[in-house]
Amino acid sequence: MKFKEVNIKNRRATFDYAISDTFTAGIVLTGTEIKSIRLGKASLVDTFCYIHNGEVWVKNMYIAEYFYGTYNNHTERRDRKLLLNRKEIRQLDKENQVPGNTIVPLRLFISDRGLAKLVIGIGRGKKEFDKRQSIKERDDKRAIARAFQK
Repeated sequence: MKFKEVNIKNRRATFDYAISDTFTAGIVLTGTEIKSIRLGKASLVDTFCYIHNGEVWVKNMYIAEYFYGTYNNHTERRDRKLLLNRKEIRQLDKENQVPGNTIVPLRLFISDRGLAKLVIGIGRGKKEFDKRQSIKERDDKRAIARAFQK
């Protein structure tokens, strides 16, 4: 069974943070949430992850209410549990203890088996001059691409 290609990115994360390490985690969802994600009605803007009682949670992730949902439709912005193994959680916790580091969601997608997965990364906040450098590199890549198209 082939699922619709869902690939929701957090473009702001790679601009604001220097990503050092990435992990792929499953998400605990309700029925109407996974249906909305399969329709592509989700956003990772202003989303972050935190560790509480040995569990990783994603906070402020937006998943639109399912149009055909009834009275048991989900709330749009609730904390959702991420599924990682214990070794990965320990590594994330150790990296998160370092001042300046945070756990940032990068990409939400549907796996080949039809499960929602979230790619998270350890991010260190960029300074203003790093952001200007990123903008300059992006503009240079665009200019090179335009030159080759002509």
